[in-house]
Amino acid sequence: MGAFLGLMLGLGLLLIWHGLSAVETSRPRRPPFERTRERLVQAGLPSVSPAQLFALQALSVVLVGVLGLALTQSISVSLIFALFAGAVPRLIVSRLRHKRQADLRELWPEVVDNLTSGVRAGLSLPEALAAIGDRGPEQLREPFRHFGADYRTTGRFNESLDRLKDILADPVGDRVIESLRVAREVGGTDLGRLLSTLSGFLRDDARTRAELLARQSWSVNAARMAVAAPWLVLVLLATQRETLQAYDTPTGTIILLAGAALSFIAYRLMIRIGRLPEDRRVLR
Repeated sequence: MGAFLGLMLGLGLLLIWHGLSAVETSRPRRPPFERTRERLVQAGLPSVSPAQLFALQALSVVLVGVLGLALTQSISVSLIFALFAGAVPRLIVSRLRHKRQADLRELWPEVVDNLTSGVRAGLSLPEALAAIGDRGPEQLREPFRHFGADYRTTGRFNESLDRLKDILADPVGDRVIESLRVAREVGGTDLGRLLSTLSGFLRDDARTRAELLARQSWSVNAARMAVAAPWLVLVLLATQRETLQAYDTPTGTIILLAGAALSFIAYRLMIRIGRLPEDRRVLR
């Protein structure tokens, strides 16, 4: 009986290991720093590499640390503000990314309207897409110019669309492009109606999201000020030598590190609770 139970236990562990290894092998491996590289592209900074971003963060840490040490003569206070400075470049990238996505969300209905006009005027879908590079929204002209040049060179519509998606790196753009791909493959005479429906859907989505963002912006800004307030007070207290000496003690250093950790956790929780569901690029 004991041998049978041991055999069944070993067989169960073997099946579990086989299942986990099969999942790992079937999952495509992502190149290193791919997520950071994609966020830089979404922020409108395709020429900045992840290594350059990390180098900028390290440079910010060193500069603020040295400057703080020169001004305050306090190692613990300088270290805390140096760590905060290291997060600033990534926060700026995140802010640029959200701003660009919000701007593109407002522009996509106009792009679809231009496509609808071009198709109804007798242009083919690739020609209508290439025409966006000349008469579309200014912020989206360059990617569509690349699409037009690429399609004229290769004549491969699907591959040109894939490269356009990589340049845009936008979730809404992915949905629009995949809708156009399906419409061209299926064919038919309802392309104009499909584009009109898509334009209305994009406008409704952008309007709803803008209303929600306007309602939650005051609470998010208030929470950010609540997180930043203790550290602004610390900046003011850093002008007093007695305060700096207190924070240079082991107890003072522990208080600063604990406060920084709690501020980071509170900020992340605030962002996660207050953030609207974010569009993800599922149609790559």
